[in-house]
Amino acid sequence: MANQGFIPGSAVNPSTQVEISVSCRNLQDKDAFSKSDPMCVLYIKDARTGSYQEFGRTEMIKDTLNPDFVHKFVMNYYFEESQKLKFEIYDVDSPKQALSGHDFLGRLECSLGEIVGASSGRMDAKLQGSKGRGQIIVRAEEMSASKELLTLHFSGTKLDKKDFLGKSDPFLILYKANEDRSFTAVHKTEVIKNTLNPTWRPFQIPVAKLCNGDYDRTVKIECYDWDSDGSSHDFIGDFTTNVRELTGKPNLSFELINQKKKAKKKSYKNSGQIHLLSVKKEIKPSFLDFLKGGTQLNFTVAIDFTGSNGNPASPHSLHYINPYQPNQYVAAIQAVGEIIQDYDSDKLFPVLGFGAKLPDGTVSHEFPVNFNPANPYVQGIAGILDAYQNAIRRVQLYGPTNFSPVINHVSKFAASVRDGSNYFVLLILTDGEITDMRNTIDAIVTASHLPLSIIIVGVGNADFSAMNVLDADDQRLCSNGKYAVRDIVQFVPFRDFLGGQSGGNTQISQAALAKEVLAEIPGQVVQYMQANKITPKPPRTDIVLPGQNPPQQNQGQNPPPPPPTQNQGPMPSWAKAPPGGPSAPPPASGGSCPYPQQGPW
Repeated sequence: MANQGFIPGSAVNPSTQVEISVSCRNLQDKDAFSKSDPMCVLYIKDARTGSYQEFGRTEMIKDTLNPDFVHKFVMNYYFEESQKLKFEIYDVDSPKQALSGHDFLGRLECSLGEIVGASSGRMDAKLQGSKGRGQIIVRAEEMSASKELLTLHFSGTKLDKKDFLGKSDPFLILYKANEDRSFTAVHKTEVIKNTLNPTWRPFQIPVAKLCNGDYDRTVKIECYDWDSDGSSHDFIGDFTTNVRELTGKPNLSFELINQKKKAKKKSYKNSGQIHLLSVKKEIKPSFLDFLKGGTQLNFTVAIDFTGSNGNPASPHSLHYINPYQPNQYVAAIQAVGEIIQDYDSDKLFPVLGFGAKLPDGTVSHEFPVNFNPANPYVQGIAGILDAYQNAIRRVQLYGPTNFSPVINHVSKFAASVRDGSNYFVLLILTDGEITDMRNTIDAIVTASHLPLSIIIVGVGNADFSAMNVLDADDQRLCSNGKYAVRDIVQFVPFRDFLGGQSGGNTQISQAALAKEVLAEIPGQVVQYMQANKITPKPPRTDIVLPGQNPPQQNQGQNPPPPPPTQNQGPMPSWAKAPPGGPSAPPPASGGSCPYPQQGPW
């Protein structure tokens, strides 16, 4: 029962629709005898061509410098993609004129991630190209959708006996009804061996997944006897119901009917009964709910400086610095960092290295790439790249390839902030086969209790088969007799995204790489919050718009750190706590596991 909450591969790509609202304040007045008649035009940048394409326009509002546009822009939001947007404001002279005929009032270029990652999903900025006049307020709100989650607990009694030498090995499959009256399987329970009176474990399923939010839509539940060949499970019977019925009355019972047996036997009654022992309905917060409540993503980069990367002075080295074409390390940092940085308000990133011999002659698997142990933070993606390229010139590539030190390093910080205010993402860039596999598995199993996700990008052409073990899509990680409580590792080989290569340098689809490596992060964030019973905080309201009075208090939020003066900025507030280990009681076990574990999860 300790393992029932863990569903391998359950992290879901959060394609969710958001509604974007636009307001402006203090726009330029372009009309001689009245005020401007503003309109907003939204463009989306095409990742393939690099050009902006018009997405839509708001209505025109007459005679105002402070418009609140009624028309909303609705689009799909993907955490793992950099969705570049451009808002342009025009004073409409004549509705029939081309856009070029209207007076330009200013623009805002940003990413959708910056908007949803801002406090309360609202971004307040000055309009560019407006001669210092005008302000734009952009809001992103997740569109209304069912966030209800059902926890269902079923048992069966007097099921048909299907096995010749035993009883039955029953399991249930739940199906949702489609509009064309077909059914799609949405959940399968575990198999209970050799019984006609099974009790399955409670399981959770989103209402949207079960019935698309329609409580009266048919739900079909089938019961089968499991067979080892996987393709000829024996049908026991089925019944239909709906979510309204399941959530309406306690202690429901349903007869399993096998139509073939019913047609053959006049005395046939049923093939057993299924009982709903309990049902619980709750609201499942989304990734965006946590972002709006102030959850910050903290991004750490760990770079492989082992000798297998090749001499950095050689064009064939994976660490070769070419000013005209990024090497694989640079390309990966840019692709992933461009997304993550939108969700970190101070944009201060620690950068660690491993596998190098340092200038003092010591070999380290956990050193700050900016060589400042007291403050390993750099400002933005540019700061990461500057620190990396400087380190390449100062260290000797060495070895071996050990992951556990950097994982344990970030885990100490994550263990000190478990209240949902911060979530940590560790990006490990490596070219070689891991040499401390046992210690790394130990570190990951321990980290699976913490607000931490690990992304491993394999560069070069090494054998990365061991990385698939860490990714754990097929077999759950086990260490010292304990299971990982969550799947927190995503491994991606960089070569899968190569479009052209010259020596150690490469051309890649950065958007595709970012999408692949970041797709599981939102699901992992929500999974951690649920497991630790953390609910989103209310959206912040301490943002003052022009013409409004400031709130009396700041809702308990800490002010952001002062802007850094150089690449290296102040330490983030969470990093100032002593990273000496967990500040809370030891986490609950993920359940005992045999050693080694056999079979799938």
